[in-house]
Amino acid sequence: MPCDNCGADDPVVKLTRIENDEMRTLHLCRSCAAEKGVEGEAEYDGGPLAEFLAKMGGGFEPSSEKAEGAPSASGSVGCEFCGLTLRQFRDSGRLGCPHCWTAFESHLRGLLRRLQGSHQHAGKVYLSPDPTTPQRRKRLEGLKRKLERAIELEDFERAADLRDQIRELEPTNS
Repeated sequence: MPCDNCGADDPVVKLTRIENDEMRTLHLCRSCAAEKGVEGEAEYDGGPLAEFLAKMGGGFEPSSEKAEGAPSASGSVGCEFCGLTLRQFRDSGRLGCPHCWTAFESHLRGLLRRLQGSHQHAGKVYLSPDPTTPQRRKRLEGLKRKLERAIELEDFERAADLRDQIRELEPTNS
């Protein structure tokens, strides 16, 4: 892919601009990026959230204030699903997966209270991760098909057994 500005060289910088509610993305080579005042070698610093986390403390202190080899209680906390550690979250300002909300709950409560004025998340609400939900749904569909077939064949004993199995698997509304 060539540079969007000059057409030469391979782009090394992806610049996204939002002007008049329109997002425009440019892929720029080193020289065009330098002309526009963008440094291509800069590393991602975690953005405003990581900076805020570092300034707020409470388990999110900047890593420069700690000795590199020193054990940290906050560094030992981690998500069992994606492996993200509290230190990595603190440095990047990003969670790795939906399970991180549970893994870092005690740390996120204080952070959310400072950010939003409440310890409850005010954004989009996700369902609790349940890895068995798709399996349960698939089993329910299969049982319902078998139930219909048993009724067609007038095998009412089998239909009653299938009905009971379906009731056990279906979520209760009460």
